[in-house]
Amino acid sequence: MGKHVVAGAGQVGSQVARLLAERGDEVVLVSRSGSGPELPGVRRVAADVADRDRMAALTRGAATLFNCVNPPYHRWAETWPGMAASMLGAAETSGAGYVILGCLYGYAAPDRPMRESDPLTPPSAKGAVRVRLWRDALAAHEAGRVRVTELRASDYFGPGSLDQAHLGERFVPRLLSGRVVRFVGDPEQPHSWTYTPDVARALVTVAGDDRVWGRAWHVPTDAPLSAARVADRLCALAGIRNPGVRAMPHWLVRTAGAFSPMLGELEELRYQFTRPFILDSTDFQTTFGMSPTPLDEALTSTIAWWRNRLAAAA
Repeated sequence: MGKHVVAGAGQVGSQVARLLAERGDEVVLVSRSGSGPELPGVRRVAADVADRDRMAALTRGAATLFNCVNPPYHRWAETWPGMAASMLGAAETSGAGYVILGCLYGYAAPDRPMRESDPLTPPSAKGAVRVRLWRDALAAHEAGRVRVTELRASDYFGPGSLDQAHLGERFVPRLLSGRVVRFVGDPEQPHSWTYTPDVARALVTVAGDDRVWGRAWHVPTDAPLSAARVADRLCALAGIRNPGVRAMPHWLVRTAGAFSPMLGELEELRYQFTRPFILDSTDFQTTFGMSPTPLDEALTSTIAWWRNRLAAAA
């Protein structure tokens, strides 16, 4: 048994806390509201993760600090630097290993499957924010001040994936109710989708494993599939007719972005959905022996979660 601090009680952080608690570890789950699952072994704490002194106090005696924070897209530039500096400082002060949940925004628009060794030359402002945070953390690691790794995933899907997920509330519930999905980008382009429970499992897998430090890793992710083909499979598993997935006209995305911060921020990431966007997770799978959840199993769980959520809201 050991102590772990999880910053962020969202779709991934809550699952990480649950997995750690289930194996008998002590978990401190930190969020601004103090939310998260009520479980034996999980202590929920309301705190600002940008408060370095508070985070250092909470992380004292911890084996691992997990950074699972995900601020709203439109506030990344203003909120990420302070939060990341606070968590890096807390890990350095406490001696905890620092595990960062990352994304693929730091890579250039790909013309082949993305590997961890690819150069970080982001084409977007959000990508530049994430690259800066990783480089700061890696510099601290190389200076011997802290142990650091970053686990990068592609676009999430699964239980708990809501408004910030392309396969979230604008996708699954529309299909389940027989409505056409309007997709930002080309729904026929091959794309990697990472199942949220696999993200949580990967984060917990690396905690305490010294092979992980000093580099980035890609979370185990199944073979790429276009959004249109995901809809085909989801509807088949759900036993319903597929109403279809249609590309949202680019002009409409730009217009809607003036009223929706989320859609507005997706404009600079549109390149990820106009060409194949494929993640290669071979390194993690071969090193740690973890495979992605098969697609049909992941979609079946996703369907059940959404049906329960929609029934509860009815």
